[in-house]
Amino acid sequence: MAVEFCLLHTISARVDGREVDLGHLRQRQVLAALLVDANRPVSVERLIDRLWGERPPQRAATTLYSYVSRLRRVIEPLGASISRHPHGYLCEVDPQAVDLHRFRDLVARARSAGDDDHAAGLLTEALRLWHGEASAEPDTPWFNALRDALEGERLAAELDLNDVLLRQGRESALPGPLRLLAQAHPLDERIAAQLMLALHRQGRTPQALEVYRGITRLLDAELGLAPGPSLRQLHQHILVGAPLLGVDSLGGPLDDMPPGTHSGSHSRSDSDSGPGSGCGSDVESGPSSAAAAAAARLPVPRQLPPPPPVFTGRGRAMAELDRLLEPPSAHGGTVPIAGIGGSGGIGKTCLALHWAHQRLDQFPEGQLYLNLRGFEPSGTPTTVASALRDLLDSLGAPEGSVPTGLNARAGLYRSLVQGRRILVILDNARDAEQVRPLLPGSPTCVVIVTSRHHLAGLVTTHGARLLTLGPLSTADAATLLTRRLGRDRVRKEPAAASGLLQLCGGLPLAISIIAARAAVHPTFPLRGLIRDLHGAGGALDTLDAGDASADLRAVFASSYGALSEPARRIFPLLGLPAGPDIGLAAAAALAGAEPRQVSRALTELVRSHLVTAHRPDRYTMHDLLRAYASELAAADPASRSAFERLVDHYLHTAHAADRLLSPHGDPIALTPPLPGAAPVQPADHQAALAWFTAERAVLTSLVAQTHHAGLHVKTWQLAAVLPTFLARRGLWDELTATQYAGLEAATALADRSYQARIHRELGNSCCETGRFDDAHAHLVQALDLYRELGDTVGQAHTHLNLGWLWERRGDQQKGLEHDLLALDRFEAAGHETGRARALNAAGWDHAQLGKFEEAADFCREALALQRHLGDRRGEANTWDSLGYALQHLGDHRQAADCFLRSLHLNEELGHRYNQAETLEHLGDTHEAGGDTAAARAAWQRAADLLHAMGHHDADLHRLRSKLQNPS
Repeated sequence: MAVEFCLLHTISARVDGREVDLGHLRQRQVLAALLVDANRPVSVERLIDRLWGERPPQRAATTLYSYVSRLRRVIEPLGASISRHPHGYLCEVDPQAVDLHRFRDLVARARSAGDDDHAAGLLTEALRLWHGEASAEPDTPWFNALRDALEGERLAAELDLNDVLLRQGRESALPGPLRLLAQAHPLDERIAAQLMLALHRQGRTPQALEVYRGITRLLDAELGLAPGPSLRQLHQHILVGAPLLGVDSLGGPLDDMPPGTHSGSHSRSDSDSGPGSGCGSDVESGPSSAAAAAAARLPVPRQLPPPPPVFTGRGRAMAELDRLLEPPSAHGGTVPIAGIGGSGGIGKTCLALHWAHQRLDQFPEGQLYLNLRGFEPSGTPTTVASALRDLLDSLGAPEGSVPTGLNARAGLYRSLVQGRRILVILDNARDAEQVRPLLPGSPTCVVIVTSRHHLAGLVTTHGARLLTLGPLSTADAATLLTRRLGRDRVRKEPAAASGLLQLCGGLPLAISIIAARAAVHPTFPLRGLIRDLHGAGGALDTLDAGDASADLRAVFASSYGALSEPARRIFPLLGLPAGPDIGLAAAAALAGAEPRQVSRALTELVRSHLVTAHRPDRYTMHDLLRAYASELAAADPASRSAFERLVDHYLHTAHAADRLLSPHGDPIALTPPLPGAAPVQPADHQAALAWFTAERAVLTSLVAQTHHAGLHVKTWQLAAVLPTFLARRGLWDELTATQYAGLEAATALADRSYQARIHRELGNSCCETGRFDDAHAHLVQALDLYRELGDTVGQAHTHLNLGWLWERRGDQQKGLEHDLLALDRFEAAGHETGRARALNAAGWDHAQLGKFEEAADFCREALALQRHLGDRRGEANTWDSLGYALQHLGDHRQAADCFLRSLHLNEELGHRYNQAETLEHLGDTHEAGGDTAAARAAWQRAADLLHAMGHHDADLHRLRSKLQNPS
C-alpha cells in the first residue's frame, strides 16, 4: 500500500493513487498543521493559532479535539497516528510519506551529493512533487506565512538545479524558464546571473548584457543599490568575452547568491563604519562571499529554551514586541531590536521566550539564544569573544574556521545570518557594550535583549525599542497564582491568597516558587504558607532584586525549608561552581552521592522551580537563586570538600579526555581523585570531543575559580589539560586566559616544572596568533627553566616549538638549528614520538633550504617511525613534508599522492590550517605538472580555508597572488 500525504498542493492524502476523504477544509488544516511538524509535538495553543489566528472560536480547544478525533479514525488505517502528548498533539508518520518532508530530504541529499548527475536527478525528483501552490486553500496568517516560506524553498531548489545544469553545459533549455522567474523575481541577482550565463553561452551576449542593465536600473530605482560583486564580476567576464565561462570559473559566482539576494551585503551604507558595525582595519574586514554561500547550506538553529509553562499579562509588552515584525521600511532598513529591562525575577526572560514561541513561524531560518550571564553571582559575564564563538558554533561554522580577531569573528557571524529570517535572543546582558558586537547587520533578523540595566545606548546607536517591566498588576498576579494553584483552592482561601500575593510583590519568580511549594502540598492551608514566609528571613538584601518589593529571601527560604533532606543538601552546593550549568555526573560528584540519588533530588528541585533542566541531564538556576544557594553554601563548612570533589571530577575526566585527543602527548601526573569525585572515562575520541564541548564553559570558569580559591595545584593542572581541545577548536582567547591563570598558580607554587610547561603552551598560543615576540619570550623562559631542571625532554619540545616559530618568521636556518637540537635531545631521552616529529621538522627545514634529497631521507625515517607508533597527527605532517620534497625533485605523481594522504588525515583530525598548507602544496605540484585547472582549484580551497579561519597574513597574500598570476 503506497500512502502519500500531500502539502505541496491541495491538502490531501492518497492510497495507491486514490484520494482519501479527510473531511472538510478545517479538519484538513488540522492535519496539515500537524504534518508540518511530523513526529514532533505541537502545543494546543500553537495549533489554535495556526488554524484561527487572532480570532479563535469560544471553545477552540474542544473544537480542535473533535477534529483530531475524526482524523485519527481516518489516518490510522494509513499507517499514521495522532496521540495526546504532555506538550500538545503528536502526529507520528513515516516522513517519506509526506511530500513536504520527502522534498526537503531530496534537496538536502542533492546539496551534499558529490556528483552533478546524481544531484540533478535528486533535484528533478524533488521538484516533481510540486503541483501548484503549497497548502493552497487555507487563509490564516500562519498558513500564508508557511506558503511563502515553502515557495522560497521551491525557488531555491529550482535555482540549485539550474546551477547543476549550467555546470554540465546543459543550458539550452534554461533561458525560457529563467525569464519567467526573472519576471516573478525582478530583483533576484542569482536568477539574473543564471539567465546572463545561459544567454552568453548560447551566443546571445547582447541579450545577456541587457539583463544586467535591466536589473541594475531596477536595483537603483527600487532600493537605491548597485549589483553585488559576483554579478558585477560576471558582467565583466562577459564584456571581455572570457572563454568557457562557467559557474566554477568565477570561484562560484552563482553559489554565493541565495534566492532573494538584493540587499544588505552590497548596500551603499556597508562602507560606513559605526558603533558595533564590525568594520575594522583592512586586515579584518570580514569574510569573503564564500561565507555567504555557505550560509545557504548551514543548519537551522533551534535554540530556544522551553516557553514558560504558565504566562499571564504583559499584553502591552507583547504588542510592542510584535512591532518588531513590521516590514523593514518601518524600521528604516535597520535591524529591529527590542530591549526588555527590569529588576531580577520580574519576568524578562519569560516574556522574551513566550513571545518567541508564539511567533516561531515568523523565523523559519532559525532562533539563536545566548545567556550572556551579565549578573551571575561570580561577577564574570560572558566575554564578547566567547559569545561570538558560541553564536558561530550554533550557526554551524565548521570546526577550526572561526577567526581569532574580534572584528573578523563578528564579520563572519553577520555574514552567516545575512538575509536570513532569524531571531536572536541575547538574555541577561550586562550592558550595551556587551551587546553591540553581537548584533546582526541584516534587517531580516530580529533581536531581543534582556537586562537589569537600562540599555539607552542601544537606542542611540541602533534605534532599539526599550520596554521596562514592572511588577505584575494585582489582577495579573492573581491570575498567575490561580492558574498555578487552581481556581478552587484560591476561592477557598481568598484572604490567604491575597496575602501571598502581597508578599510576592507582583514578582513572577516569587509567585512561581510559592505556587510550586503549595502544589507539592495540595492539602496544606495557604495561611500556613504565610506564617512560614513571615518567619523565614528578612529582605534578600544581598541579591540584586532592584526595586521589586518582594521579600525574596523569605520566598526562597520557605521553599528551601520544604524540600526533602537529599534535595535540601544538594541545593546550596549548586551555588558553588561558577559555570553556566552543571551535568548530572558533576552534580553527583558535588554531592558525593550516586547519580541515581542525585537525579531524584534534582527532579524535586525542578518541580519546586528552584532549578531548571534546560537540556537532558543538565541543570541551571536563575542567578538570584544561585546567589541564595551561594549564601547557604558559604555558611556550611562542608562546602569546601564538596567543591574540591567537583574539581577532582572535572580534572580527572578532562585528563582522560585529553589523553584520547592527544594519545602521544606527555601526560601530567595526578594524585588519585577524592572519594566520591567519580570521574568519567570517555569511550573514544568522539566522546572526548563531545564531553569537552559540553563542559567547556564550566572548565574555563573552574580554572579562574580554583585560582581565586588558592587551589594552585588544581589550577595549573586544569590549565594543562585544556590546550589540545581549545587549540583544535581555535579558542585562542580562552586558551591564553586559562594558561595565564595556570602560570600565576605555578609561580605561586614556585614550581619551575609547572611554569616551564605553561610558558611553552603560551608560546605556542602566541605563535599561532601571530604574536611572535611574545611567543619567543615565553619559549625562551621555558627553555631556561627546563635547562635549570635538567629536563631533556622538556628542552627538546621547546626547541621544536622554537623551530616552528623561526619557520613562521621566515628564518629557516634558525628553524633547522632548533629542530636538530630537538632531535638530539629526543634521541638522548629515548622519546620516540618526539624523535619522529623532530625528524619531520628537520626534513621540512632541509626542503625549505633547497636540500630536497636530504629532506626526503629525514621524512621517510620519520614516517616509518610514526606509522609504527600509530601517531596519525605526526604522520599527516610528514606526508606533507615528503610530498614537498618529492615535488621539487620532479616526482609530481608521488608528491600529489603524499599530499592527498596528508590532506585525508588532516581532515579526519580537524586540523584546518594544515589542510590549507597541504592544499597549497598540492596546487603547486599540479601546476608544476602542467594541470593549471587542478592547481587553481586546490589553491582556491586553501585560500577559502585560511580566509574562513581569519588568517590575513603572508600565507593568504601568497595564495591570492598565485590565483591571480599563475606562472
